[in-house]
Amino acid sequence: MKITHAHPRFDAVQWKNWIPTDQATLCFILRKEEVLLIEKKRGLGKGKINAPGGKFDPGETARECAIRETQEELGVTPLNPEERGVLRFQFTNGYALQAHVFMASGCEGVAVETEEAVPLWTPLDRIPYRKMWADDVLWLPHFLDGKRVEGSFLFDGDRMLGLDLEIF
Repeated sequence: MKITHAHPRFDAVQWKNWIPTDQATLCFILRKEEVLLIEKKRGLGKGKINAPGGKFDPGETARECAIRETQEELGVTPLNPEERGVLRFQFTNGYALQAHVFMASGCEGVAVETEEAVPLWTPLDRIPYRKMWADDVLWLPHFLDGKRVEGSFLFDGDRMLGLDLEIF
């Protein structure tokens, strides 16, 4: 499935030669009919609901980053994280972020609140999309259903201007 929303500013981005400012991860942890989300307390997306994750450390692989960031943000270790997507975010202020999206089959430990995040075990049928980034409602339901995702998104602050998304 392909979802595209054209916008002159989206079309002006040179996506074929696009280089992100930062590489980061998102790690969705499933258990039974729930997913572990967070309410971000600082940084990009502060106040929004998302998955644990963050920027790569030098020399770190995407998988190592997903594990470390989840441990730092929630005090748990994701089990068997598998990369199932790549999302590219270009912001009109010039910032560019590439996120490697992981799915984990549970975790070791008990999720706790930290300086960075509040843990939210959320039923799959009650994900609070209105409190999340605008792109999440388009790809996350499919991702949680086992699909892979690849997408490019243009944001002006919190507002999504354009996108090109493939779900397979």
